[in-house]
Amino acid sequence: MKEEFIEYYTAHVKRDGSAELLTYLQKSDFFTAPASTRFHGSYEGGLVEHSINVYKRLVELNQAAGGLYSDESVAICGLLHDLCKIGFYSVEMRNRKNEQGQWEKYPYYVVSDQLPYGHGEKSQYIVASFMKLSREESFAIRWHMGGFDASVRGGSAESVSLAFDMYKLALFTHIADMMASHMDESKKDEETA
Repeated sequence: MKEEFIEYYTAHVKRDGSAELLTYLQKSDFFTAPASTRFHGSYEGGLVEHSINVYKRLVELNQAAGGLYSDESVAICGLLHDLCKIGFYSVEMRNRKNEQGQWEKYPYYVVSDQLPYGHGEKSQYIVASFMKLSREESFAIRWHMGGFDASVRGGSAESVSLAFDMYKLALFTHIADMMASHMDESKKDEETA
């Protein structure tokens, strides 16, 4: 998966700072981290796999809309929308009974947030620390969780709705994220469970 991610990234993301961002990703746990603790991609490498899946879905949505956005914008939003999960998880041990009824220890992921800045806003912050984003790319990364973002539960529902009205790339990124999570990855998660 790492090679596939780097191939898409280097083929499409060319703006100033992109090489430095890729170096940062390679030095981080991005390529080994899970995408979640117990939902989609809750296994080693799940985050990079999810990022690729979102990118592919976003390519499809952009093509269906007549190619409204550049290949670079689509790659940035799809591949980098979840950088907030870098350094976000750690592994702890739990007990469970195996098939023979014996207790055994098994590893599981827990949240250990090293940069508590929110979800989409943290991803946007990390990307923007390396390279300039357009306003629409910033909104797409910021609001990729849509109504599932914790800030919406706190009263930002009007903001996310307005962002989707103003910036279709934000809406497309959210839809691509949901498609990847619930269509592409849920089946794999069932197989690994």
